Order: sequence, then structure tokens, then C-alpha cells
Amino acid sequence: MQCIPPTYTVVLHTLPTPHTTKRQSHRHSRWFFIPHLRPTELSAQSHRRSRWFLHTLPTIHLSKRVIPPTQSVVPSYPTYTALPTNTFPQYPSRMFLTPYGHLTWAYQLHYHLCFRTHLRKPFLIDNTQFLAQTLASLFALNDYHRISSKIRAADVQLLLSLRPNHRISDVMKKLKGETSRLLCRHLNIQPPFWARGYLARSSGKATARAVREYLANQAEHHGYAKRWLPPVFRFRAVTLKALSMAHASFDLKYHLVFATKYRRGVFDSKLGRALVDYWLRVAEKREFALDQASVLPDHVHLILRTTPKMSIEDCALLLMNNGQYFVSKHYPERLIEAGVDQLWQDSAYAGTCGEMSTALLKSFLEGDE
Repeated sequence: MQCIPPTYTVVLHTLPTPHTTKRQSHRHSRWFFIPHLRPTELSAQSHRRSRWFLHTLPTIHLSKRVIPPTQSVVPSYPTYTALPTNTFPQYPSRMFLTPYGHLTWAYQLHYHLCFRTHLRKPFLIDNTQFLAQTLASLFALNDYHRISSKIRAADVQLLLSLRPNHRISDVMKKLKGETSRLLCRHLNIQPPFWARGYLARSSGKATARAVREYLANQAEHHGYAKRWLPPVFRFRAVTLKALSMAHASFDLKYHLVFATKYRRGVFDSKLGRALVDYWLRVAEKREFALDQASVLPDHVHLILRTTPKMSIEDCALLLMNNGQYFVSKHYPERLIEAGVDQLWQDSAYAGTCGEMSTALLKSFLEGDE
């Protein structure tokens, strides 16, 4: 019989049905839908008094016919056709998937940045307006959004909204470097104008405590808590990893969310634990810390801390590419069963959080002395 599928050979066995008359033949016959099989290949005489058994065998050379060995059939006993061994598809030991290089973002990233003049000299008593105009031009040039600000005689406080690809260290370098150059020329003084170092901390619509509680209640939020074995894995670090960087005091916390491709259910509690353990090993070698995680079947919630030298986009790409590599290497059957060629959607959510909300910081900066 001719091989019909591109990778399989269809072998059709006909077994006689005992004690079947011509009028009762349609009652004893069984019909199966056989794809790619032309009606001309079915014999009218055979299907009236026989049963159809369809076996698919792996074909190595499509040009050759694969015929199983003959087998004796006893009509009084049930018929079982033994399939050859090693005919079922084996999952590959590793899958090679395309790494992510760019993401589409939904984000809300707010930062409170503070820096002061060299030796706390009151250079800005009569130059607050000039500095405010200089900062406004820099914000427009570099795509920074000002939420609020306060300029005093010896220090500056800014509340900015930034993009996921912005690094705090680069932002402070541009702001302090350009304003120092212009102010020194405007005041006719020698640099340095600003003191070394800065303060950077994150804020958001919700505080860090509220975000931690939200992650802890993900099983109840999505209706998995009533199951005997909820497919949810929750992690929270007992001791927080210390992060440091020269000439900077910082506290940068992020809420990060990844979704699987097509929102397919890939994870369970076992795979979630293995993935988080692998991410923790990645965090040990990089400049970020994983404080809390909730892994659900079709998405992941994370609370991270980073240094000012790493943007949240850098951190997200690092986690997504390493997570996809880990799952494709150790659990490729999960991706095959889910029917996806990539583990994650090429998009993510990132939001900052902190000990104080953005609204509280804004009211503080806009308030009176």
C-alpha cells in the first residue's frame, strides 16, 4: 500500500468477521476516518465482511513499502496486533529556541532621586530657576518624565517616571554631568559642582508591602487554593541578598510579570520550584536579587531588587532567556505538550514599589518647608 503521510506509513489489516450475513454486515462493521486515504483504495467486497485495523509505523525511506509480519488470526478469540518496539516518538533531550532581544512593555516606573552640591555649598540660592529650566530641557531630550521636584540651596530632589530600558546610573550621569557643566559656566566657578554619589529609591502606586501580600495570595486570587494539589509554587527569601555599588545609596524594588506564550498552562508546583531555584543561581552571579516569586500555570509574578547599573529590561531579558533555556533543556515535553515554540510572550509588565507610595512622595516634595 502506498505511504500517505510524509513521515508515517499507513498499513491496513482486514480481519474476517465470523457469522455475518449479507444483510447484517453493516451492523458488525466498524468505520474509522482514515485521512489521506482515497475511496478507490477500499475494496467493496472486503469492507462488508471485515473489520478495519489501522496501524501507523515510522517510515525511514518513504519510497519503500513497510509491511508488518504476517500473523495468524483465530476468529473465536479477540485479535491483538503487536506493534513493533521503538515506534512512539521520543522527546528530544534539548530544544533550541530563539532568545529574546526586545520586549513590548506595560510599565509604571517611578524613582525618587536625590543629589547635593559639593561640600553642601549654597550654589542654588539664586539659581533655582536656571537649574529648573536646564533640567526640563534634559528631561525632554532624554525622554524622562518629571512627576515632581524640589530644588533647595544645596540639594535637588526629583521624582521621575522612566522607561524600562533606562539605567539609573546613566540617568544620574547625564543629569549631574550636564547641569554641572552649565552651572559652572553660568556661575563662572571651577568644578566639581555636585558632590560624589546620589540616592535612588523606587516608589509606585502601591507600596512594597501591598505587592508582597498580592503575590502571596495568587493561589486564592486565581481559584487554585481549593484544589488538593494546587499547581502553584510560592517562594519568599528568608534572608535578603545585600546589593551594593560604589558612590550610590539605593533601594530599587520591582514587580515583574511574565506570561507563557498563548497563556498555555506549562508550569506546575514541581517545575515552578525547579525554575525558581535556577533563577536564584542566576541572581547570585548577576547584580540583582530575587526576593519573592509566585509561579502559576500560565504566568509568573516576581519581586526583584537591582543595582542602579542594571535596567529592569536587562533583568527581565536575563530571566526570560535563562528560564526558557532551563525548561527547554530539562523539561522539553512541557513545551511540546503545550504546543508552543517559545516559552514566554514577548511582552512583560514592570512596576516599581517601595516603602512609600508615589502619591506620598509627591505630596512631600510639593509641600512647604
